[in-house]
Amino acid sequence: MTTRIFLASTLYGAATLAAALDAGCFGPAGRRILLVCNTTANPETTPSLDDMPGFARLRHRFDEVLSWNETVSPVHPGGWSPRPDDVPLWERHLRLLWDLGDDDVELAVESIQVDPALAVCRIFTGAPVTVYADGLMSYGPTRNKIDPLVGTRIDRLLHLDLVPGLRPVLLTEFGVEPEVIPADTFVEVLAQLADAAPELPELPDGPALLLGQYLAALDILTAEEEEALHVRMLRGAVALGHTRVVFKPHPSAPARWSRTLEQEAARLGAELTVLDVPVLAEVLYQRARPALVVGCFSTALLTASTLYGLPVARTGTGMLLERLTPYENSNRVPVTIVDALLPDVADAAAVAGQGPGSGPAAPAAVAALAELVRAVAFAMRPRICPGLRGDAERYLAAHPGPHTLRYFKRRRLTALGLPGGVPRQLAFIPRNATVRRLARQARALRRRTGRRA
Repeated sequence: MTTRIFLASTLYGAATLAAALDAGCFGPAGRRILLVCNTTANPETTPSLDDMPGFARLRHRFDEVLSWNETVSPVHPGGWSPRPDDVPLWERHLRLLWDLGDDDVELAVESIQVDPALAVCRIFTGAPVTVYADGLMSYGPTRNKIDPLVGTRIDRLLHLDLVPGLRPVLLTEFGVEPEVIPADTFVEVLAQLADAAPELPELPDGPALLLGQYLAALDILTAEEEEALHVRMLRGAVALGHTRVVFKPHPSAPARWSRTLEQEAARLGAELTVLDVPVLAEVLYQRARPALVVGCFSTALLTASTLYGLPVARTGTGMLLERLTPYENSNRVPVTIVDALLPDVADAAAVAGQGPGSGPAAPAAVAALAELVRAVAFAMRPRICPGLRGDAERYLAAHPGPHTLRYFKRRRLTALGLPGGVPRQLAFIPRNATVRRLARQARALRRRTGRRA
C-alpha cells in the first residue's frame, strides 16, 4: 500500500494541498496523512493550523492529521534535523509510531530547502518527493544548496499561477518541472474557508484593505520603520480617495501599531476598521470585496489581482530592495516581482488604470519581468543557477541605467563580472593584494592622525 504524507505549516498551505487534491494533481493512495507543523518562534503560544477556523472544511481530504511538533518535542521543528547516523533509527521509529508498516511512502512538502521539510525527506530515504509552493518564492532560486540525495528525488513542483506566464526558477538545478494548480479549484477551496470563517466585525462596503506585514521580526526593518510603512499605506489609500479603510495586521504585530494607525486615520478624516480576527486575506476579498488592496510585497497582493481581479497597489518595495541583506535573501525575488509588476500607491494614474476586474498582467509585461527575475536569480545564487549567466548578461547589457540597478548591487555585479559593475579596467582593484594593503595602511594612518588631533 502507498501512504502519502503531506507536510503543511499554514492554513494557506493546507488550502493549496486541498486544491491540488481536488484537481487530481495526486494519484490514488491507500492512506493520506496530513502532518501539521507549527514553525512560529513560540509554537506553544500560537495555534496550530488544524486548530484554526476553517480547517474543518479541509479535514475530510485526509485520513489522519498528525503533529510533527509533538513527534520531535521538545526541540523546535524549524531547527532540528536527524544526524546522518540516526536516519535509519528515525525511519523505523516513525513507521512504528504512525503505523506505516512496510508501506511505500510518498512525500509532499513545502520549503524543501529548510527544516522540517528537509528533515522529513532525509528520514524517509528513497521516498519520491513533490514540492508545493504557495507563494512568490517559487519564482526565485533555491534558497540553499540541497543534498543531491534529496534533490534528485523531487519529481515536480506544484505551484499557484500567481503571475500567469512566469516560470518558476525554484529547483531548476535538478530539472524539476513546474506544474500549475488550477486557479479556479484553489478559489473554490478558499470560498469554503470563507464560509467557515468566524464572525467578522461589521465591515464597510468596498473599503481599501491594507495588508500589514511583520518585517521587524525578520530584522529587515525596525519596528518604527514598519510602523511608518503601515502609515504610508493608509496615507496612500486616503490620497486616492478611499475614506473607508480596513487594516489587517500581521498576527504577530504589536497592538500599538494599530493604535498609531487609528490616530493617523482620525487626523486624515478616514474611517478605519482594524481587523484582529485571524482570517486569510482571501476571506476578506470575498466577504468585503475591497475597492483597493494595498501592501508591501505580500503574496496576497498577487492573489487579489490575479485570482479575484481586484485593484492593488504597493509601497515600501524600493526601501526593501536596498535593505534586504545579504543580497541572496530569499525575499528578494518576491519584492522584485511586486515592485516591477504592481503600481505604487503614490501613482494615482497607474492605480486607477487597473480598473475593477483587471486580472493578470499583460503578456509583454510578464515577458519583461521573466527576464528580470532570471537575472536577479543568477545574481543571487550563481553557483546554484550557473545556467542563467547568459540571461543575466543579456538583460543587464540591454537595460543599463539606474532603474535596473534598483534590483542589483554594483558590488555584486562586479564580483560576478556582469554588465553594470565597476568598469573592467578597474575591476582588478578589489582582488589586488597590494591595493588592499595600501588601503589598510591609509586607513590606519588616518585613524592615528585623528587621535593625535
